[in-house]
Amino acid sequence: MRLVVLGGGESGVGTAILGKEKGYDVFVSDFGKIKENYKEVLISNGIDFEDEQHTENLILNADVVMKSPGIPEKAPIVKKLIEKGIPVISEIEFAAPFTKAITIGITGSNGKTTTTMLVYHLLKSAGLNVGLGGNIGKSFAQQVAEDKFDSYVLELSSFQLDGIVDYKPHIAIITNISPDHLDRYDYKYENYIDSKFRITMNQTEDDYLIYDADDEAITEWFKNNKTKAKLIPFSLTKTFNEGAFIQNNNMEVIINQDEFKMETESIALEGKHNMKNAMAATSVAKLMQIRKATIRESLSNFQGVEHRLEKVLKIQNVQYINDSKATNVNATFFALDSMNSPTVWIVGGVDKGNDYNELMSLVREKVKAIVCLGVDNKKIIDAFGNVVDMMIEVSNMTDAVRMAQRLTEKGDTVLLSPACASFDLFENYEDRGNQFKQAVQNL
Repeated sequence: MRLVVLGGGESGVGTAILGKEKGYDVFVSDFGKIKENYKEVLISNGIDFEDEQHTENLILNADVVMKSPGIPEKAPIVKKLIEKGIPVISEIEFAAPFTKAITIGITGSNGKTTTTMLVYHLLKSAGLNVGLGGNIGKSFAQQVAEDKFDSYVLELSSFQLDGIVDYKPHIAIITNISPDHLDRYDYKYENYIDSKFRITMNQTEDDYLIYDADDEAITEWFKNNKTKAKLIPFSLTKTFNEGAFIQNNNMEVIINQDEFKMETESIALEGKHNMKNAMAATSVAKLMQIRKATIRESLSNFQGVEHRLEKVLKIQNVQYINDSKATNVNATFFALDSMNSPTVWIVGGVDKGNDYNELMSLVREKVKAIVCLGVDNKKIIDAFGNVVDMMIEVSNMTDAVRMAQRLTEKGDTVLLSPACASFDLFENYEDRGNQFKQAVQNL
């Protein structure tokens, strides 16, 4: 059996290692450059690879192809594979059959990293033998090859879900759905929504789907579609006989007639959206039969995720917050919604078909000045030019932070929440967030 891996990053190299261990003839091909550390791993495992090209006769003879999530379906080599009828799958689909571990799959437009990390924190604190993978951390396939864990918490992007055929998580979470990555879905929102719901397509009556019952796209989908999984909703406004909700400043989670209660004030994560992430994660903990005292303790000491509403420093009574992970409008909506003081907002990057109108009321209410940090800021300027008093364009992070500082007074907040991808000026959102933190420390 010949396994061809497209993309020599974390998921690609991990898949190659697992494939080799399971007796496949493995070849890795990357159209870009493979990083040195990954090359070393491939060489030490005796795996053939190429980079900066795709040699067709070495690829089109595959029995199965694992495509890294970053490579679009529209890539010429992927089109040729599909035309030839060669299965093109994701790392998750390839690796899952080789493990008996149960998986908890988490997807959504926003909140999935925080929810994934929180679920992992809850299960690990309870002493479970649990791995973390998917879109985050170490490759799931490589962990399966090393075979150390009884369960996995997997963050799954829509791109990873597009490449599944038979994979099913025992517990699935859909945190929310809002327009994102529409450039990869023919600019059709319904295609993207269907892609997220692939997480539950193979689930049976013995599996669970935890979902946001306040989310419009999710509730619409349920009107016309069904899943066999047992449904566990969570909501900030409704209550349930089975599910998670808020009542009298308590978060309540009822599963299998067993109730868990905790004061919302004791939960470490701040903001309404984080309350939802906590409800989703607690539902998993209950299904995994973790003790209530352990859940309480874990929820009260969880530190949050880097680059997601991360408090960096307070300088001259101005709070600097790094929300570089906000790569779409909906994530930035949550960030602005949780601001309690006049805010200087650093925004911009590569626009993925954003509609800034949904931010309008929050910008009017909370934002005193905008610093545009992107190569093309026209849409942002058109949207908010008449709404805020000050609008400035800069082309690097140092200038962005310096200008933001000049626009602040005591008691203000400077918020980096770009609502865009980062590939115009930065390597990725982590690089963008780290440059922000560095620039703040240099003030």
